[in-house]
Amino acid sequence: MNTLKTLMLIMVSLFIIAGCQKKTEPNTPPQHQHNHQDHQAEPNAAISAQIEQTICPVMEAPIDKNVFVEYQGKKVYFCCEQCKGEFEKNPEKYLDKLPQF
Repeated sequence: MNTLKTLMLIMVSLFIIAGCQKKTEPNTPPQHQHNHQDHQAEPNAAISAQIEQTICPVMEAPIDKNVFVEYQGKKVYFCCEQCKGEFEKNPEKYLDKLPQF
């Protein structure tokens, strides 16, 4: 039984290391992308800050704002493309981990 647990731990560790490494491009500044609705004043900025997603719902790692999907009219961010694919298979499974829902 311990061998099975060890094997599972190794497999999960490899997935985390191989699948969720942040890809960086040398000396590439982030691009400014948005629509002009983003510039409208929000009625309560403190509430908006509380619901901002910062953690990937799949791996619970810091998000990469370049990796996201729109689900039910809201952006859902992920740490990597693999997590995005997992979410797309069964979004309902992760909604309780998302502050925007």
